[in-house]
Amino acid sequence: MPRIEIYGSSVEYHEQGSGEPVVLLHSTGASNSQWRPLMERLSPRFRVIAPDLYGYGGTSPWPGRGAFCLAHEAAVVAAFLERLDEPVHLVGHSYGGAVALRLARLRGELLCSLAVIEPVAFHLLRCGDQADASALEEITEIADAVARALACGDYTGGFRQFVDYWSGPGTWAGIPGAKRDALAARLTKVALDFHATLNEPARLEDFRTITAPALLIGGERSALPARRICRLLARALPELRTKTIEGAGHMAPLTHPGEVNEALVAHITAHAGVPA
Repeated sequence: MPRIEIYGSSVEYHEQGSGEPVVLLHSTGASNSQWRPLMERLSPRFRVIAPDLYGYGGTSPWPGRGAFCLAHEAAVVAAFLERLDEPVHLVGHSYGGAVALRLARLRGELLCSLAVIEPVAFHLLRCGDQADASALEEITEIADAVARALACGDYTGGFRQFVDYWSGPGTWAGIPGAKRDALAARLTKVALDFHATLNEPARLEDFRTITAPALLIGGERSALPARRICRLLARALPELRTKTIEGAGHMAPLTHPGEVNEALVAHITAHAGVPA
């Protein structure tokens, strides 16, 4: 896969097709490979680009220049988008959705449309009611469990808790051993992603400035924090359509790819050729 150097880091990405650019940002623990079915759907009409975020796939890990935050991840993606020299359709899932929201808020001139699938903007839970506070406590417990596992070197145990929280008890046990080992090695970045999304300084009112036409996709059976974040964003984004995938959880792009990809293709196509 091709690579480019951005801010001293080597960023690997997959590119397919031609036309207006669509950039896809993957979830925590994953890589650009999670988007292969969507890339196949979009590439006959669009130039589809899926970079690996810091520490995933073939991209360099975070070099440790200070405390990691969403601004660092978003800066690399923004530099990537600037090289395309035209506004993009930006799609993000989970952690990639949180990065996409930051870009839409602060670098809106780079976007012609936005689609996010359960963005884990955990910091927004500080803005809500008691149910949001409960959701924040719940996800903070998972983040703390990951940090403890990392501190004692139990990478497998930490990643098991992470996977089973988002995908249901027993999911980790059903993953082949070799793949579990590869996933567990990414636990350091999982902890950094949690730190970034929990400590982002933006508040809900800051998202009212997003002007790109947006689609927000959620799963009917997702964990409480993801559902509460979607509820908050639905109140804040001015140009927003929402879509709930029945029977799906947080990993809907993998468990329900047909429905998710159909909604994404329709949204991007509807805004293709529209001036930013």
